[in-house]
Amino acid sequence: MINSIFKDRINPEEYIIVEYYLESSISLRDAAWNIAVGQSIGNPSVRSVWETDELIEKYCNVIEKVDPLAGKSGRVLIGFPKVNIDIKTDGISHLLVMIMGGQLDIDSIEKCVVKSISFPLSVKLQFMGPKFGIKGIREYTKCQNKPLLGGIVKPKTGVTPEMLLEIVKQLVEGGVNFIKEDEILSNPEFCPIKERVPLIMNYLKGKDVIYAVSIHADPHHILERVKQVYMLGGNAVHVNFWCGMGVYKAIRELDLPMFLFFQKSGDKILTDQSHRFHIEWSVICQLAGLMGVDFIHAGMWGGYSHYEEDDLNNVLDILYGHNVMPSLSCGMHPGLIEAINNKFGIDYMANCGGAIHGHPGGTLDGVKAMRQSIDGDFKEEYFQAIKKWGKV
Repeated sequence: MINSIFKDRINPEEYIIVEYYLESSISLRDAAWNIAVGQSIGNPSVRSVWETDELIEKYCNVIEKVDPLAGKSGRVLIGFPKVNIDIKTDGISHLLVMIMGGQLDIDSIEKCVVKSISFPLSVKLQFMGPKFGIKGIREYTKCQNKPLLGGIVKPKTGVTPEMLLEIVKQLVEGGVNFIKEDEILSNPEFCPIKERVPLIMNYLKGKDVIYAVSIHADPHHILERVKQVYMLGGNAVHVNFWCGMGVYKAIRELDLPMFLFFQKSGDKILTDQSHRFHIEWSVICQLAGLMGVDFIHAGMWGGYSHYEEDDLNNVLDILYGHNVMPSLSCGMHPGLIEAINNKFGIDYMANCGGAIHGHPGGTLDGVKAMRQSIDGDFKEEYFQAIKKWGKV
């Protein structure tokens, strides 16, 4: 019965289908077997009396047939029975355990890359998706037909609430649509959430600016911080993926009228293509969209962090398909805007820190330079920025 896990075609309505690229010291077929069995019913090489035909038929992963002559590397499709996961409560956390767990402990698997995931419609419908999404973001900020401008607070830490307010005032005066506290700031004694959020949001009252509060914490604290920010008048939170992939779904399910920003710094631990075991960044973006983030730090082109054009376009297509606003940052500056618009279109946020605060004229002039680059209304601040950072 166990050999029946090889299928001519995997039923897309009964299985979560994961595409892997594998390299192995054994045949590709046997490697796929090891993952399929080992990540569902039990030890790949040892059967037990408890594994009845009925149990195998219902709960064992399945494999779309692999050519026995395929060699020791290549693409395989493995189906994970949807009955093995309650996506509503087990969520993305359990899904990741299933699809990228025990195969790292199988010596014969030398490389394993998650390339894509396909969900049955009945599973997809259990995710809430973004609260606002691209349309809602543009409506809130009253920014249409051009990239949004985001400003990142610097210094990253060491700021008092009063100093933070002065930085925010200059960012807003210069014309940002969005402000993000850096992920290094969370809830320190010198700038606690309970003091800084009311101060900032009182200033922003009546202004069409989204302010993403950094709330990084362990899971049992982070949902309380979301509620705290909301009660203090906040309109957005900023969460790095190190807080746990499933936390985005949990925040979205609070269903508060707040924007949710996914911050990716550190993601290469999971997604770096030079690693023998990794998940494609595009898959993480897909999961983020399903869970309900409104913004995601999607990557960058032309900065100190750089994605190849095809790779970034693939990520952007996935995000647009899930109604998520891409944020491009890590080296963003005024001299990149025209080239990025020409290559990728205008549905993104140009999120900028160093080139704003490091402008020769200071923060206010730095924001003005970015705003001028987006609006095409070039003045002295823009030309000073181009002199410093160049133009692509």
